[in-house]
Amino acid sequence: MEKGRRSSTVHVLALPYPSQGHLNPMLQFCKRLASKGLKATLAITTFISNSLHPDSDSVGFDTISDGYDEGGFMQAGDVQAYLTRFESVGSKTLAELINRHESSGRPVDCVVYDAFMPWALEVAKQHGLAGAAFFSQPCAVNYVYYYAHHGFLTLPVSTLPVSIPGMPLLELEDMPSFISVHGSYPAYFEMVLNQFSNVEKADYILVNTFYKLEDKVSVLPSYVSLI
Repeated sequence: MEKGRRSSTVHVLALPYPSQGHLNPMLQFCKRLASKGLKATLAITTFISNSLHPDSDSVGFDTISDGYDEGGFMQAGDVQAYLTRFESVGSKTLAELINRHESSGRPVDCVVYDAFMPWALEVAKQHGLAGAAFFSQPCAVNYVYYYAHHGFLTLPVSTLPVSIPGMPLLELEDMPSFISVHGSYPAYFEMVLNQFSNVEKADYILVNTFYKLEDKVSVLPSYVSLI
């Protein structure tokens, strides 16, 4: 292909949060995209790439930096320090990656990003690309976090059972651990709530679940796709 010439195949760049429970669902999603004839590229951190040496017959791999290329999260030593630097360096290197694919003649059409990283959507929009939020956890868990993010659920929980529209009554032990054990891992708690900070700007919302698991959720928005 001549440099700068665009392929007609839709190219999806997928950006998982760099932990095992988020990498695997995104990789499997990329394989499904590839099976439908799309070009799928999984962008992992340099540290993950050097540690795992991933390979796939159908999915391409590329890298961004989390700012800790030698040791990943363990190099940071602190959750908040890691997340702050990951956003700063990750945003910059994601933009560079998008530009690099543009120059190669296989430009990115859509960025599918882990909802833990809402900054990736801002980068996608700056480049005029579609953005799809990918939630690795089931709808029910995300819905509880959504309720807490918007202040519909008072924390710490003091009145039980908890009533959330579309869900059965919930006891404290039914809630996600960041809510049931209030004050635990504050940096991670802020991260799971911030998944919704700009989600209304996303073109698509994807959830790693299936309908039978969510049969007690009465209504799902039309733009939500269960995968």
